[in-house]
Amino acid sequence: MIFAANFKTNHTRKSTREYLEVLTQKVVDSACKDAVYVFPPATALDRFETPIVIGAQNAYPTTNGAYTGEIGTEQLDEFGIKTILIGHSERREILHESQEIVAEKFAFFKERGFEIIYCIGEPLEVREQGDEAVIEYLLAQFEGIDTSYEKLIVAYEPIWAIGTGRSATVEEIASTHKALRQSVEKPLLYGGSAKPANIREIIGIDNVDGVLVGSASLDPESFFEMISA
Repeated sequence: MIFAANFKTNHTRKSTREYLEVLTQKVVDSACKDAVYVFPPATALDRFETPIVIGAQNAYPTTNGAYTGEIGTEQLDEFGIKTILIGHSERREILHESQEIVAEKFAFFKERGFEIIYCIGEPLEVREQGDEAVIEYLLAQFEGIDTSYEKLIVAYEPIWAIGTGRSATVEEIASTHKALRQSVEKPLLYGGSAKPANIREIIGIDNVDGVLVGSASLDPESFFEMISA
């Protein structure tokens, strides 16, 4: 299983280091065999002595340059970071990243050998149209994306379930992941209000290879409770 924590705009450099010290100890003491990832905010990126994979939530497709407010591979290389989230719905919806921009990022970081957790998801109005509309919407988000890339992990996150406390039902997750598996033969994560109370149910679903966790991952005790489930 894969357990990935996305801090979003939460935690500081100090609290991230403290978090990783706690989580690392728990992972090591438990002889955890699962893959564990943590995506801190850009200001908290650093080199950490840990078996946990540290990734970037976002970066601009450049080494460096005149891109105010962005970071490139020059900044990521300083900390040995070779894992990145691309396509998260909050960047698509709030920051208006088009599929063209997302695909450009994917191609850039693929060319540089990054491990990519690629996010897809549908809004509530699409979900309400039924499974066929959902899959059509999700598959359109693979336009320009090399789904055969060996370092690709896909995260399915229904937009209407992110941060709302409402997770998709077992049936919704199962049917969506089953359909995605027919088109993408890569690890499939579920994201969207995953938490300790529902983690056993989620990871028990066929074709679910792990979770991408938001708010429930901000506390290391809570996140490790999910990992140890």
